Amino acid sequence: MECELGRITFNYETVGEGRPILMLHGWPLDHTQMVFEMERHFVAHRGWRRIYVDLPGMGRTPGPEWVTCEDQVLELLEEFIDSVVAGERFAVAGSSYGAYLALGLVHRRAAGIGGVLMSVPGLLQDENLPACVKIHEDRDIMDAARSEAMGWLEAMAVSQNVSLLEYARVVQAMAPADERFLERLFTGRKFSFDAGTLPEPFPAPALILTGRQDSACGYSGAWKLLEQFPRATFAVLDGAGHMMWGEQPAVCSVLVSEWLDRVERWS
Repeated sequence: MECELGRITFNYETVGEGRPILMLHGWPLDHTQMVFEMERHFVAHRGWRRIYVDLPGMGRTPGPEWVTCEDQVLELLEEFIDSVVAGERFAVAGSSYGAYLALGLVHRRAAGIGGVLMSVPGLLQDENLPACVKIHEDRDIMDAARSEAMGWLEAMAVSQNVSLLEYARVVQAMAPADERFLERLFTGRKFSFDAGTLPEPFPAPALILTGRQDSACGYSGAWKLLEQFPRATFAVLDGAGHMMWGEQPAVCSVLVSEWLDRVERWS
């Protein structure tokens, strides 16, 4: 589907009916990442309208030449929300870069958000990143990855397992992002405001998922958010790096399902 806003046309996919939940993927991926991570939970949780969007410069959403900073990306995302959600209270789930955008949305329009999930949140200050380590190695998994042109997986994998291989296949199948746009955006990759300091505590249920061995984004930067989310569950998962959803899918799924329960009761 397409959402034409004049300055940009967003590509997105909607699944189901009911209360809206906006899904924000990582950098430089596309909406199919969030389909893989999140769609499984809605077999047991009916009554949700899942909105999977390609962010600017990724997937099938173009990266406009005039966009040079994250404030502008956030403004475009808010325009998309106003068009597709149209005044309804919504929940938001973001992974990595998408989690940073979700935090920006909470900062700007908390009153309209009924719950937030931030998975391996990126762009938060973490001065003590964990070392890059391997918790579980599996030669057969890595041989399979290399045979499918996914040798890059070995450098990122903390726990090498079948679920991680499935996750990597989803990533491998994505269309290449607009590298020129992302390179330009990278120089202004943080908001002009301090997204980690909210105007007031966020009252709705929240879930913050981090990996104990996430050498890309760590966990201690996200921990600093906790006091601003009084209804938050904060989890640091052992055996999980930045590809947490491939490495620890069962634990992630239990925590996300419980978060959805809390959002439904709070609503």
